[in-house]
Amino acid sequence: MENKVRVRFAPSPTGPLHIGGVRTALFNYLFAKHNGGDFLVRIEDTDQTRFVEGAEEYIKQSLEWAGIVADEAPWKPGECGPYRQSERKEIYREYAEKLVQNDLAYYAFDTPEELEEMRERLKQARVNTPQYNAMTRMQMTNSLTLSAEEVKQRIDNGDPYVIRLKVPRKEEIRLNDMVRGWVMVHSHTIDDKILMKSDGMPTYHLANVVDDHLMGITHVIRGEEWLPSAPLHVLLYKYLGWEETMPRFAHLPLLLKPDGNGKLSKRDGDKMGFAVFPLEWKDPATGDISRGFKQDGYLNDAFINFLAFLGWNPGDEREFFTMEELIEEFTMERVTKAGTKFDIDKAKWYNQQYLKEKADEELAQYLLEDMKADGVASTPEKAAQVANQLKERVTFPHEIWRDGRFFYEVPSEYDKKTVKKKWKPEGVTVLEDYAATIEGLEEFTADIAKDTFTAVLEKHEINLGKVMPALRVAISGKGGGPDLMIMQEVLGAKEVANRIRIAIEEISKLKENN
Repeated sequence: MENKVRVRFAPSPTGPLHIGGVRTALFNYLFAKHNGGDFLVRIEDTDQTRFVEGAEEYIKQSLEWAGIVADEAPWKPGECGPYRQSERKEIYREYAEKLVQNDLAYYAFDTPEELEEMRERLKQARVNTPQYNAMTRMQMTNSLTLSAEEVKQRIDNGDPYVIRLKVPRKEEIRLNDMVRGWVMVHSHTIDDKILMKSDGMPTYHLANVVDDHLMGITHVIRGEEWLPSAPLHVLLYKYLGWEETMPRFAHLPLLLKPDGNGKLSKRDGDKMGFAVFPLEWKDPATGDISRGFKQDGYLNDAFINFLAFLGWNPGDEREFFTMEELIEEFTMERVTKAGTKFDIDKAKWYNQQYLKEKADEELAQYLLEDMKADGVASTPEKAAQVANQLKERVTFPHEIWRDGRFFYEVPSEYDKKTVKKKWKPEGVTVLEDYAATIEGLEEFTADIAKDTFTAVLEKHEINLGKVMPALRVAISGKGGGPDLMIMQEVLGAKEVANRIRIAIEEISKLKENN
C-alpha cells in the first residue's frame, strides 16, 4: 500500500445521497484512477440516532448507476475492513484512551445543566462564541479538575462521560490544501471537541482520522463545509503521532443554488422542479418520495459529464468526456475555489446531446418499456425506427413515447392552429386522391411517398406548402414533428390512407359544430 494513492468517500446513512455527495465521490474516484490508485467507500454511521433504514443500499445503488465503482467498500471488502464505523467501535476507544494517557485528551463528566450554565455565564460576560476550551475547561467537571481517585470512582460507578480533545491555548495550526493553498487557524478558535460520546461511539472527528490512518488514505477530498474541521484533524494527526503520514487535504467548492445565493438543497429542487438526488428516494418514515435524476430520464453518462464540470474544467473548450477521458484529464489543479452554480438547463442540454448519440436500438428499449407500461405492443424494429425519428427532438428517453404515440395510435385530437389555417377544401380533395393512390401500393418507402404525393399535387395543380401541413396533421394530429415522408414509411401505406380518411371525417364534424 506504500506510496499508492488511496482515497475514500465516506457518506453517512442518514437519508438519500445528495448530488453534492455524488460530485465528491466522483472527484475522489477520478483522482484515484488518474493516479493509478484505489477508491474506497466507508460508511460513517457513528451517529446511530440519525441512521435511516435503506440509506446505505441507496448510496451503493447511486454510485453504481453513476459508474463510480469502489475498489473497497462494505459490499466489496478488502484488507482494511470493516468499512462501517459502527463495526469498528473498539478500535476508536483504544486511540481515545491513548490520548488521555498522554495528557492530550481528558474525561469530562459535565451534565447538560452544567454545560448550559457555562454557556450562560460566558454570554453574560459578553463572550461571542461560548466554548468548552482552554479558557473554560478548568472550571468544569472533568479529569483535569477532579482527583485521579474521583475520576476512577465515577467511571467505576458508570457515571456518563465523554472524552474531549485537549486543544492547546496558543498554537497556530497550518495545512496546505490542494485547492485552497495554505490555511492557518489559531487554536484559541477551536473548542475541546468531543472524541468519544457517552454511548461509547466516537464522533466524526476521531473516527475519520483513525480510519483514514489505518486504511492508508493518502488524500482526503471532501466538501468545503468540512474545511473548518480540518485544523482539528491536523491536530489529531499530530497528537496521535501520525503527522508524517497525514493525508493531503482538498476541500471542494460548494454546489450553489441556481441564483448563486447559498448552498443547493432539496428544498431548492422541490421549489424549482428538479431532482437533487441521483435516484428516487422514498422516505421510510413518512412515505414521501423525492425525485431522482435517473427516474427523471437522465442518462448516467450525461449526468457524470455534467457533474464533472461543477467545480472542474479541462482548461480548454471541450465539453464532452467519457468516464475514461475524465480519468485521463482530471487533476486537482483544475478544481475551482469558488462555489459553482447548479444549472439544471445545462444538465438537460447534456442529456439531449448524449441522447442524440445513442444507438436507435438502445433508445428503443426505453420506448418499449414505456409502451409496455401503457399496454401497447411494438416490434423492436419499429420501436428503433420511431426512436430514430424522435431522438433529435427530445431531451429525455420517456419523451419518445410521449411525443411518438401517434406512430401507434390514430390521433384523437388535431392541432387546432394547423386545422384553422391549413385545412382547406382544395387540400382535402388532394388528400382524398392521395389516400386512394397509396392504399394499394405494395412497397411504400419515404421516397415513394414523396414521389406519389408530388405527383398528386401536380395533378391538382396545387403547391406543396398548401397541403403538406394538412397531411401532417391528418397523420399525426400535430402541427410539427419528424420528417413527414419517413413518418409515412414507418406507418405504412394502408395506415396512412386510413388516417387521412378518419381525419377528413373527424375534422369535417369539428368544422360543422363550430
